[in-house]
Amino acid sequence: MASVTPFRIAVPDDDLDDLKQRLARTRWAERECVDDWSQGIPLDYTRELASYWANSYDWRAREALLNRFDHFTTEIDGLDIHFIHQRSPHSDAFPLVITHGWPGSIVEFHKVIEPLNDAGFHVVCPSLPGYGFSGKPAKTGWGVGKVAEAWETLMTRLGYDRYGAQGGDWGAAVTTTIGRNAAENHCVAIHLNMPLGFPPAGLKDPSPEEKAALAAGAHYQQWDSGYSKQQSTRPQTLGYGLVDSPVGQLAWIVEKFWAWTDCDGNPENVLTKDEMLDNVMMYWATASAASSARMYWESFRYFGSSGRVELPTGVASFPKEILRAPRSWCEPTYNITHWTDMPRGGHFAAFEQPDLFVEDVRKFFATVR
Repeated sequence: MASVTPFRIAVPDDDLDDLKQRLARTRWAERECVDDWSQGIPLDYTRELASYWANSYDWRAREALLNRFDHFTTEIDGLDIHFIHQRSPHSDAFPLVITHGWPGSIVEFHKVIEPLNDAGFHVVCPSLPGYGFSGKPAKTGWGVGKVAEAWETLMTRLGYDRYGAQGGDWGAAVTTTIGRNAAENHCVAIHLNMPLGFPPAGLKDPSPEEKAALAAGAHYQQWDSGYSKQQSTRPQTLGYGLVDSPVGQLAWIVEKFWAWTDCDGNPENVLTKDEMLDNVMMYWATASAASSARMYWESFRYFGSSGRVELPTGVASFPKEILRAPRSWCEPTYNITHWTDMPRGGHFAAFEQPDLFVEDVRKFFATVR
């Protein structure tokens, strides 16, 4: 049987010293020509975050906070996969694999793992290939489909012959694929906070909810999707700048915390500076800007793929999700047995609204345990 090896996050001191030196040597762009975020993350706020990162942020304390969880690595198809495996004290706990997306990481789930344990879940939280402390694929093929197969291998390797899956963003794509592959795996139900739903062909007289979804989709395509075009076409070119410049990596990620959280224009209304920088560190400390972006090159067309999930499916629909598909658009793709319209929250559901997230996951999986 393949081995599962304990792992501990331990960023070398030399890397932290190098980070501070690079932050001090930043060559800054000029100020934006507008008084909002419409041209990107503003100079003043970026300088404020960079100064905090260099002078006040305590990575060793944050590292210790993350190391309170049980981390492991295991090799799957020649690639080391990093994951948290936090067992519940409950003897009848239900195994659950939860998957992040971009620009997220395991950090997204640090506020929900222990509450999920308390609610009776064994939690498995992997880093996607090319992300965080997982290995970086050296050849093509590690797209959504292969990741879904790898998570099945991981769960059975941990001794689970019956489990649930949860995800948003790329995690939603992986989780949807796990659900579609139910005949070949041990998953019994899935839960999503970004279901893959699309408007029906020839839609006429859309409802108010559908009009809002269409408007959000149009806004995303016109103003908010440039990152995905770059990452799905030239991830390597992008990677050189982001791996070399900590401010570049910070700006590339934090802009999305502003755009995709339910934050009323200020990401610090829902996430602290420390929490945002914890997530940035998952990319900076591992130099994974290019390797994480390659998921888009491998799988971006997946979001338009078809195939129905017949497993019971739960959905937590948050009001500030990037693309908030109405239930009617999702029904052709999923066997939806549970749907919750959330009162607040955005794309990073577990990060922004951990209590709402945990309660909805608990309620849904109680129907299949």
